[in-house]
Amino acid sequence: MRIQVSLRFCGKKQPPGRKDAKGRYVRISPVFLHRMKARALVIFIFLTVKGICGTDTLLVTQLLQRMAQLQVKQDGVFPKGLFPSYREYQLNKDRQKADINGFFTGLIAFTLRDQLPQLTATQRELAEQLIRNTQPVYDLFKSKSGKPVYNFWPTNPPQIFPHSGWMNIFNKKQSLADDMDDTVIILLAMNAPDSTARKIHALMQAYINPGNRGINSTFKDYRQLGAYSTWFGSRMPVEFDVCVLANVLYFVQRYHLNWTAADSASVEMIEKIISSNKHKTATPFVSAYYGRLPVILYHLARLMSVAPIASLEKLKPKLIADAQEALLHTNDFMDQVILQTALMRWGVKPPAITLETQKSLTDLVEDGHFYFFNASIASLLPDPLRKWISKAGLVQFTYDCDAYNNLLLLENLVLSKNMQ
Repeated sequence: MRIQVSLRFCGKKQPPGRKDAKGRYVRISPVFLHRMKARALVIFIFLTVKGICGTDTLLVTQLLQRMAQLQVKQDGVFPKGLFPSYREYQLNKDRQKADINGFFTGLIAFTLRDQLPQLTATQRELAEQLIRNTQPVYDLFKSKSGKPVYNFWPTNPPQIFPHSGWMNIFNKKQSLADDMDDTVIILLAMNAPDSTARKIHALMQAYINPGNRGINSTFKDYRQLGAYSTWFGSRMPVEFDVCVLANVLYFVQRYHLNWTAADSASVEMIEKIISSNKHKTATPFVSAYYGRLPVILYHLARLMSVAPIASLEKLKPKLIADAQEALLHTNDFMDQVILQTALMRWGVKPPAITLETQKSLTDLVEDGHFYFFNASIASLLPDPLRKWISKAGLVQFTYDCDAYNNLLLLENLVLSKNMQ
């Protein structure tokens, strides 16, 4: 990864921390901030002259240390071992709410596992400790059925949109079904045994689109495809999300599971979305829960990096061009990071990120504007009310996790080192 940066520490003063569940700022130690800014200044002097490269061991180590600082040390608003994330209501951006979910913590642990072979001994020790700290957390999100499937939010007792006041009276009645996305992410984070992976894959075959009486929330061309639904359980509607499908197929490929008709149908749907450009022209419709082009490209590149899928390999030149074009049209630092990562996974050396900014490295990574995931209360409602609310953009929430943003940069640096 190469970044050219012009930096000054004289910009607008930032609040000394992050808002808590009640919208109040949680104070970060001034000593810690001073140290981070001092380190960032040294890093950015290096960046201005040379750019970030994979041999910058110091920066990778500091990112791991920052993640360790962010990981919860004792039960409180967040449970011990979790990496905090916050959701923001898109029609009222003045407050952030603490959101207790296993999604980001699982993503961090499973992505860190992938990076372990490329880290130094010291870095590996830091990363392995972060992973170990997360392991007890996943039980909070395990299905009440006892099966090794998982929920986005805690299941015992069930919660929806934690710390939402009056909405939480619906915790039991309207709690989310367990879902395939969190299940495969958490199983990868736990390094689940092959036997568990095979069991879950077999269970997934019962939760596909039945075709003639299934999904009605996607394009007509896709309604006959027997691809995986996002949800386990009958209470939730059949739903397709291209990023969820990419994660499920990543899981299938990573565990070398026997390919099924649902796997083939899921690949076919991804092919159709890319070929028709709907990942660009109808992004929220093909990915209700991720919903942005850089994030979709990141998921597709990650899937294709595990093992080649012939039909997707044919589309690689198009995807590379899409990522290169997207890089030209974004000024968001983290979007540029994940687009660079996608290109490197496709074997392409990305162009440098050029920034004119007054922000420190920590501010760039944790600026609060980048979001990797979004959610809507509409997913809990029946059609046609669900469709109307979704189209109107009501009750839409975006999610921010500082630790995960730091990990995305770390992942980029490690991949960059491999391309040297």
